Parts: sequence; C-alpha cells; structure tokens
Amino acid sequence: MATLNRNPQLIIGTGWDDYRLLDSGHGRKWESFGEHRFVRPEPQAMWAPRHAEWPAESEFIPGSDEDGGGRWTSSPLLETDGWPLAWDDVRFTAQPTPFRHLQFFADMAPVWDWMRDQLGDAADAETLNLFGYTGVGSLALSRHGRVTHVDASKKSVAQARENAALSNMEDRPIRWMVDDAAKFVAREVRRERRYDGIILDPPKFGRGPKNETWRLENGLPELLGDCRKLLDADSRFLFLTVYAVRMSSLALAGLVNELFSDLPGTIEHGDLVVQETGEDARMLPTAIFARWSNSG
Repeated sequence: MATLNRNPQLIIGTGWDDYRLLDSGHGRKWESFGEHRFVRPEPQAMWAPRHAEWPAESEFIPGSDEDGGGRWTSSPLLETDGWPLAWDDVRFTAQPTPFRHLQFFADMAPVWDWMRDQLGDAADAETLNLFGYTGVGSLALSRHGRVTHVDASKKSVAQARENAALSNMEDRPIRWMVDDAAKFVAREVRRERRYDGIILDPPKFGRGPKNETWRLENGLPELLGDCRKLLDADSRFLFLTVYAVRMSSLALAGLVNELFSDLPGTIEHGDLVVQETGEDARMLPTAIFARWSNSG
C-alpha cells in the first residue's frame, strides 16, 4: 500500500546555464533566457526586489483579466523565430508567447531530473506525457525508451517535433499525438495499455482540438482515475503539476492517495519553486504538485 507523506515538500530549481531567476519582487520577476533577459508578472513575489534596475529586452504587461491576457513591450525579439536554449542533452527554442511564458517551463527542470532518476538504467520504458506542450519533458524521457506525447494544440506538437530535430532526437521512439488528453487516456484504458511513468500538467481551463471544454476541478478526478488504470505495481511514477489555481497541494495528494493507495510506493506533495541567483537567494513558488513513486 502506498504511503502518503502529509508534510509538504519543496522541489527547488536553481537554474542552469541557459536559465536563471535573477531577481523578484513587487509582483514581478526578472529572468535570463540564454543571452536575453525578460520581466514577467509574478503575483507571489510580494517582497521588495534586490536590484534597483532590471535591464531587459521586453516586459509582459498583464491585462485587466487576472486569468490571462496582456502584451509584451516592444522588442525586436518579438519579430524573430526565437533562439535556441539547452537543458542537459535537450535543445529547444525559446520565444515570447501571448500567454506570458517563453515556450517552456523552466521550473520543471528538477522534475525532468527526478523522472530520469525513477527510470534509472531502463532503456525500454513506456512513458506518457499529457498536456506535453513543446516537448522538453518528452525529449528528457526519450533516453529511457518509448514516449507518447499528447497535446490538443497542433501548433505546440509541431514545435515539439522541431525541438526534437534541434536536439538530434527526431529518430527516437516518440509518438506525437494531437488529441484531447482525457479522451486519449480513456481510449488507452479501453485498449488495456500500460505505462511505466506518466507526467501531466493539466491547465485550469482549456479546449481540445474539437472544441472540447476542460475545467480542472471537474475533469481532474476522472482523468487521474484513468491514469491510475494505465499503471501497475511495476510502474515507476506519476507526476502531476497544477498552475494558477486556488488549491492546496494537499488536495491533489488526497486525490492521488484515494486512487493509488492499492499500489506500493510513496505519495508526496508540495510546491515547485525557483531559487534566485546570488547570496541569500529567495525561493519563488510557481506551482503545486503531487507525485507517486515506486522504487520497486
């Protein structure tokens, strides 16, 4: 029976050569993406910034709707096709998007490491990346075997395939699926498929390729229940992240515990955080998570 750790955990990202959190405060954050620097909104940065000036190529100015909207200030970079970045052996393109991020989520870097650790020396694992976006997580998993990458956005999947080519990984066994994640997982259950690991990053609200409506609070229990049916006692992990919701990680852990308690292993929950550079670096929370792991 899986053991639930009720104490929240921190998964801390300290950055790497191509990404750093330089400073944060007064509801914003200052970051470097390779040679370029940007300022983005961050409501949880309620403290004062440490630097008086934040030189940057562009800043994202949020709209009046707290759930989205806004614009980047003028910059020649907005007119380009982006620039290449790297994390470990994965190469990908960074580019400002209308949704305030830059085509990847830097706080996920320690999660990519964690998934690789769970798979160990496996070279024939079957893993599933739901809401896989531009594929950095899928490419990180691909060294361990076959990956199924699912996203409802045709544009995002196309960018993921371009990132695979940029990483010289286009020949790796990755299934690129433009599909509604919940419907895809339900079909996989009917097919009696099995996976060694699943990562999912469902949005608060979204639409599928056929205009299906997704709302996290309504859809997550059934989706996670179907994910459980794709895993067994020999599987290695499930990792769930949730952004921009008024919800505790303990709520996620309670749901995972209800569905996974019959499996061996450990259930944990907590915050993803990114740590600033420099001395006495502060930690900025970005998302909540729950995970199940099985050391076998």
